[in-house]
Amino acid sequence: MGGSLEKTTYRLAGVDIDRANLFVEKIKPLVKLTARKEVMGTIGGFGGLFHLDLKKTPAPVLVASTDGVGTKLMIARMMNRHDTVGIDLVAMNVNDVVVQGAEPLFFLDYIATGRIGLETSIQLIEGIVKGCQEAGCALLGGELAEMPGFYDDEEYDLAGFCVGVVDYHRLVDGSEIRVGDRIVGLASSGLHSNGFSLARKVFFEIGGFTVSDYMEDLGTTLGEALLTPTRIYVRSMLNILKNFNVKGIVHITGGGFLDNIPRIVPEPCQALIEKGSWPVPPIFDLIRRLGPVDEGEMMRVFNMGVGMMAVVPKEEAQEVVARLEKMGERAFCIGSIVKRETGEPVVKFV
Repeated sequence: MGGSLEKTTYRLAGVDIDRANLFVEKIKPLVKLTARKEVMGTIGGFGGLFHLDLKKTPAPVLVASTDGVGTKLMIARMMNRHDTVGIDLVAMNVNDVVVQGAEPLFFLDYIATGRIGLETSIQLIEGIVKGCQEAGCALLGGELAEMPGFYDDEEYDLAGFCVGVVDYHRLVDGSEIRVGDRIVGLASSGLHSNGFSLARKVFFEIGGFTVSDYMEDLGTTLGEALLTPTRIYVRSMLNILKNFNVKGIVHITGGGFLDNIPRIVPEPCQALIEKGSWPVPPIFDLIRRLGPVDEGEMMRVFNMGVGMMAVVPKEEAQEVVARLEKMGERAFCIGSIVKRETGEPVVKFV
């Protein structure tokens, strides 16, 4: 063939290594904001280093979690606002770790995209850093994968990974739950990061709304309401774990009340949930009416205003609520543990 041919490069194929390196340099100051004394080295190595303090936790059990944000990411793209879903990413993982009684130690993120947009990617890291600061864990490392042809240029997905530690003798698994214990609920900030496929169908397909529509019931635009970050309960839960006899903790995520509570309730017990014992945020009633969505489906898909539950002895319940409120939570006694009769469900509403 005559003439000269342009040499094929990785950049021509859609992957810009220089831009990825620039991204790492730009986020280094952000990552330092999450440092703990156990962190060794700096970001950019092949693996993150963390020196576990065995004096603090002599019989350590490591607790690991991985999760994503789901189709809430589509709302972020519709709003062109990417500084909150990183908080969600951290929250979904650290909240899962603390329910075992564990302190989150470090977090890692994975961002996959069609093309690295520096501004968007840095916004994502800013959110992740904020979430790590709220949870008290270190951002130990991560990956930004540019995958042209697999994702569109502006498309991205997130995954997060958290490792925590709890002393073997303080592990919380629900096995000590007994009849007579009370259930304390901690208020959610809204939908958190679950049920967005149903929420999007109700609001955008059935309701015909857009993210910029002001919703009188919500007191803000639909987009802002949907992007409200997942609440991080770590500091509050670690406080009551240290000071009270917490027998079981439930993170209300996908599966709502009906699928999450049974994960910790032992065989002879039933969780009796008292409807009306906590305020249900208006966004849930809006979804229920617009759908319409029946009550059972709502309870199985959404957190319904309760993002986390703690099972404690009856005599400690009111004091636990008071302590949580001092920690900045809105907390309520929402139910109790009763004897489950043969054939009855693990969760019952009254």
